[in-house]
Amino acid sequence: GADAQTAPMPGKIIEVKHNVGDAVSANDTVLVLEAMKMENAIVAERAGTITAMHVSVGQMVNPGDALFTIG
Repeated sequence: GADAQTAPMPGKIIEVKHNVGDAVSANDTVLVLEAMKMENAIVAERAGTITAMHVSVGQMVNPGDALFTIG
């Protein structure tokens, strides 16, 4: 989706902390992305409800790939 939050760097999704339907606040950790052997928390840019999850654990992502959408 056009409103999807995107990956800031290439890496592998190693943990999903929130699922579709979960309410999140701004700066809540939604995913953990492993890049260059470091774990990077991917946080919600704004408060809302997760309406779509575009990735799953183990998936490789590139910069700009959609991760999740907050409605």
